[in-house]
Amino acid sequence: MKGCVGKLTHFDEKGRSKMVDVSEKEITLREAVASGVISMKPHTFRMIMNKEITKGDVLEVAKIAGIMAAKKTGELIPMCHPLEITHAELHFHPREEESTIEIESRVRTRGRTGVEMEALVAVTTAALAMYDMCKAVDRGMVISQVKLVKKSGGKSGTYRIRTG
Repeated sequence: MKGCVGKLTHFDEKGRSKMVDVSEKEITLREAVASGVISMKPHTFRMIMNKEITKGDVLEVAKIAGIMAAKKTGELIPMCHPLEITHAELHFHPREEESTIEIESRVRTRGRTGVEMEALVAVTTAALAMYDMCKAVDRGMVISQVKLVKKSGGKSGTYRIRTG
């Protein structure tokens, strides 16, 4: 575990999997921001921006998929606590010159554990929804650079990815 900040908390003393007990943690406002990128052919990018994909408005469907996924994260990730999400939003930042769309999610709760996983699941699910809606036009789309950008709340304080 050289280089680790702390011990792995999802295992007991015998190395068996367990859910972390957060019963004694303080309830605080917790927020996480995550981002990712989906790359595509220029033609696919134009079709999305012009709402020409026959399955519907790609960005609106992806937004709804991401929000729904954030709310279901505890059902998808085995050791994740089911949380009462108080806010979830997704934003898309199209980059025409690169034929990419950056996806950003922001998730909040008042609770005993953070929403990093919810923000990450929101981004990846939004990207997968975009892929699903456009795969008939472009099977070569690439989902990449999924990362936690920022998290705040709780005992460990604020984390922000270093840029530059």
